[in-house]
Amino acid sequence: MTIYNLGSINADWFYKVPRFPVEGETLAATDCKSGLGGKGANQSVAAARGGAEVCHIGGVGGESVWAVELMKSAGVDTTHVAINLAAPTGHALIFVEPGGENQIVIFAGTNRMLENGDIKAALARARSGDILMMQNETNGQEYAAKRARDRGLKVVYSAAPFDVDAVRRVLPLVDLLVLNQVEAEQVAEALGCEITNLPVPQLLVTHGAHGATWHDLDSGETLTVPAPKVVPVDTTGAGDTFIGYFCAGLDLGLPVAECLEMAVGAAALKVTREGTAEAIPAREEVHGFLADLKPLA
Repeated sequence: MTIYNLGSINADWFYKVPRFPVEGETLAATDCKSGLGGKGANQSVAAARGGAEVCHIGGVGGESVWAVELMKSAGVDTTHVAINLAAPTGHALIFVEPGGENQIVIFAGTNRMLENGDIKAALARARSGDILMMQNETNGQEYAAKRARDRGLKVVYSAAPFDVDAVRRVLPLVDLLVLNQVEAEQVAEALGCEITNLPVPQLLVTHGAHGATWHDLDSGETLTVPAPKVVPVDTTGAGDTFIGYFCAGLDLGLPVAECLEMAVGAAALKVTREGTAEAIPAREEVHGFLADLKPLA
């Protein structure tokens, strides 16, 4: 099977800071690096490194062919990544403090210039049982979700960055909604219901260092997996790593509990490394990491 990901591709700029600046303050960074990022690119790389066949649907500017090449080297099919010579690639400014927490400002660029025709062409070969992943950093989610549902795909939607209008439009087309705890509360408040009464078949809520919880809202079944204890270096992209690995597990036909375990392990291992897409671990590394955590018989 295949995971199709309608997702953002960003050039990430990382600035190490002694603390986050307060309003009106100029703060000197102690280091600066750049690399591949964007929620979409991160999730595609994570899913590919998790063992899935991944086709990315997105766009970059002419100055960012390097980003496409990095995605290819991670095993992502970039056939449907458009290169727009007249527009800038999306980018993110990421401030990381010594504890690994971050603050991020993004600019959409080509991520919000995608054509419906390109999305249609990318999904033309999709089959029933494939997965469509989406986030809120591109345009075209509603169109893509409708095309995917018509072709029998499972639609997985991360409502981040949170946008209530986007959520209202897409939610009726979603099979699995993925949120962090803050986003879950925002969605529930916007829709005027409890988190466990959201109008989707399945809900996945991440709790950062405390793991994640999967809800089957039709049957009432719930599974919670704690996160391994690690010393964080950079939490950027941890949620994307989790989602990509979880979807890879689904695509491979693994039980939900095993998908959760693999996803929290990948995210925990990722936060011990600096960077975003390039810091996402390979499946063999995740298996080794989780095996080392289990007590000897």
